[in-house]
Amino acid sequence: MNNLLLNIEEYTKENPHFVIIIRAEENGENLEIMTFRGFSSCLTGATEYDPDLPVLSSSGLISSIDLLQAPYNPISPQYIEQNLTPAQFEANFLS
Repeated sequence: MNNLLLNIEEYTKENPHFVIIIRAEENGENLEIMTFRGFSSCLTGATEYDPDLPVLSSSGLISSIDLLQAPYNPISPQYIEQNLTPAQFEANFLS
């Protein structure tokens, strides 16, 4: 599993008032992943039923991260930060 995704999942466990949307690429496929309360689901494809199976492998490349206020409402999302690079997210929220 992607280490940054693991850290993001842990962050959302500790901060359940946030939802995180991740845009990534894996094997030439663009993915959008939502993380909430420590669990990740792929919004652009299938998510395995087993939560121990990774949504994004270690070879997956995260391109941008959005931080939103929970609960998530797709009609009216409440963005706190948008289009953060992985480095920006790590520096601002994981350090």
